[in-house]
Amino acid sequence: MAKVAFLGLGVMGYPMARHLKAKGHEVTVYNRTAAKAEQWVSENGGRAVKTPRDAAEGQEIVFACVGNDDDLRQVTLGPDGAFHGMGKGAIFVDHTTASAEVARDLYAAAKDKGFAFIDAPVSGGQAGAENGVLTVMCGGDADAYAKAEPAIMSFARASRLMGEAGAGQLTKMINQICIAGLVQGLAEGIHFGKKAGLDIEAVLEVISKGAAGSWQMENRGKTMNQGKFDFGFAVDWMRKDLAIVLGEARKNGASLPVTALVDQFYADVQKMGGKRWDTSSLIARLEK
Repeated sequence: MAKVAFLGLGVMGYPMARHLKAKGHEVTVYNRTAAKAEQWVSENGGRAVKTPRDAAEGQEIVFACVGNDDDLRQVTLGPDGAFHGMGKGAIFVDHTTASAEVARDLYAAAKDKGFAFIDAPVSGGQAGAENGVLTVMCGGDADAYAKAEPAIMSFARASRLMGEAGAGQLTKMINQICIAGLVQGLAEGIHFGKKAGLDIEAVLEVISKGAAGSWQMENRGKTMNQGKFDFGFAVDWMRKDLAIVLGEARKNGASLPVTALVDQFYADVQKMGGKRWDTSSLIARLEK
């Protein structure tokens, strides 16, 4: 069991930190809104502190799951950032979905200070975090990853080192590219079926057993048909992720026409008032 800290107790970080505590790790937590950290401690035990630096001091592994590149830089390199409190040989594991650029920058900054940095974005959403079955995609040094992997598996069903610093974030980008096209295709299929007067639940039951089957169809098909979008991964978050994807594509020359189009479809959903709707709400745009 390790001495660990967790920075950021949002819808993902709160249960992820809980799983670490449940597995027997000694957990210190920090959250920008201190009351959230105090609530976590009242429910789970452990210790809450006032700054990321305080959280990082004396820890073997420091986990983070915050909003974006700017938030990540603030909790690591800011005046009270975790990087100022971490000791030699410690490991910083970042579960934020962020850019590959910030991952490489923080990897270099950590190396200069004598500790390790692993970019480790996750897939599986809030339900995956709650149930401890996230998929984790990592970038960084193999030795540091090997040391951190047992703790990561406290809240994951699969974790893999994908390559050097930034490789985890690049893999997460591919994950979001694939999801964007799948959800749009599923939305169009359901929309078409409704227009054709078919029993959509029956259609989904049949085609999910064949080549069209997917996680999205199994888990979101029925709720898309019912117009329920009050769970899962929010449109605002998906647009943040797709902005990272499209920015990286501009740098590496990748052609992503479907991803760019679906991003604009999500912008339409935002204008409809669906900023916090689940990503499956693409169908609402077709049915307005």
